[in-house]
Amino acid sequence: MKTQRKVRRTGVLDVGCHSALLTIVERRDDSPLEPVLARKVRLRLHETLDATGRLDRSGVRSVQHAVARTLAADGGRSLPSVYAFATSVIRDAPNRDEVIAQVARTTGTRLRVLSGEEEARLAYVAARRWAGDDGLPLLVLDIGGGTVEIADGTGEQPRAVHSLTLGARAVNRRWDLVDAVTSKRRLHEVRDRLRASVAELGDALPRAPRDGRVLASSKTFTQLARLAAARGTSDEGLDRLSLQQVREIVPVLAANGPAGRAKLPGISRHRAGQSLAGALVAETLMEMCGVESVEICPWSTREGLLLERLESAAPAAHRRVV
Repeated sequence: MKTQRKVRRTGVLDVGCHSALLTIVERRDDSPLEPVLARKVRLRLHETLDATGRLDRSGVRSVQHAVARTLAADGGRSLPSVYAFATSVIRDAPNRDEVIAQVARTTGTRLRVLSGEEEARLAYVAARRWAGDDGLPLLVLDIGGGTVEIADGTGEQPRAVHSLTLGARAVNRRWDLVDAVTSKRRLHEVRDRLRASVAELGDALPRAPRDGRVLASSKTFTQLARLAAARGTSDEGLDRLSLQQVREIVPVLAANGPAGRAKLPGISRHRAGQSLAGALVAETLMEMCGVESVEICPWSTREGLLLERLESAAPAAHRRVV
C-alpha cells in the first residue's frame, strides 16, 4: 500500500517597484518548492514618486489594481493563505501608512513591510537552502531597488545581516545616473561615495569566505551575468559573474542612456534606467567584500518567506535573527 505524501501549499504576494508578483507553491514531504501558480502585474512605481519619495495618487491606484488583480479568484478556485508584503519603494515612502491603509480598504488585503535586515535574513535562508551546503561558510549579496542586503553565516540562519540604502533605484535617484555618463571623473566620484557608504560598516562588513561560497541574488546580478555572458568576455556563463566582468560592463552601460541600455542583451527595458547604478553597486560590494566571483542564485527574500511559511505556522516576519 502506497503512503500518501503530505502536500503543503502557501503563497506570497511581493509588491515591488516594477511588479506585483503572486507566487503559489506546494511542497510534498522533503521536495523542493514546486510552483503551482505565478501571476504578475507590471508596475512602474518609480515614475509615481515625488521628490520626497511619496507615491502619488496614480501610484496608489496602480498598487490597488495590481493587488486586486493578482489575488482575484481563478475560475472559482480559492487561493491558499497568502503573505502579502511591500518592498522598499512602499516601505520607505513618507506616505507608507496611507498607501497601505488605502490598499486595504479597497482590496481587503493589508500589505506588510519587512525591515531591510529581515529581508537580508530571508535572502540568506533561501540561498542556504538553494545551495544545499549546510555548514559551509556562505556570503549572500542582494541588490534591491531601495536597499542592499548582506548576510553571512554557516548554518540555516545567518550569523550577521546588514541592510544599506544603496539599492539600484536609490543610487540612481541620488546621483542621477539615468542618462549616459560620459565623464570618468563623475563615475569615480560615485564609486568613492559608494565605497565610503559601505565602509561605514567597518569590521562588521563580511568578507568572502575562504572555503565557502558567495551567492548573489536579485535581478541586478542576474541581468549583469546575462549581459556579461552575451559579450563573451569569459567562460563564466550565466551562472557566475566575476568582478572583472562587472568592471568591463560599467563603461558600456555608462555610454548609453536608457534606450540604448535596453537594447543590450540581458537588460530589460523597465530596469534599463537603473542598470548603471546597479552595476556600480555590484562592483562596490564585490570589491569591498573581497569577492572575485559570485554564483547567481535565483532564490531570495520571496523564496525565504515561502520556505518558512511551509515549514512553520509562525509568521516569518516575527522570527528572531540568530
